[in-house]
Amino acid sequence: MEFKELDPILHSQLRLAVVSLLISVREAEFTFLKEKTNATAGNLSVQINKLKDAGYLDVTKQFNNNYPQTICKITKKGIEAFEGYVKALQTYMNPNGQS
Repeated sequence: MEFKELDPILHSQLRLAVVSLLISVREAEFTFLKEKTNATAGNLSVQINKLKDAGYLDVTKQFNNNYPQTICKITKKGIEAFEGYVKALQTYMNPNGQS
């Protein structure tokens, strides 16, 4: 059995955490993601942009009671990438292919 290549976009702890959270909730506000990941706003913003550029997230910026609000939503491509990443990771956890 050969080891599958891990998606470099998801092979970052913070980006993987963001995608994992969005897999369970589908969409979330920036502040929720910041709170759950304990990331700084600047770092989280950079990582969200990388996920958006890869097509894994849709990002919507809007205003709510005069406060800027950023909503992140996982895309079909993001879900497929996450599932592929998990499958690839399993080849490392079970290199002999035994169940």
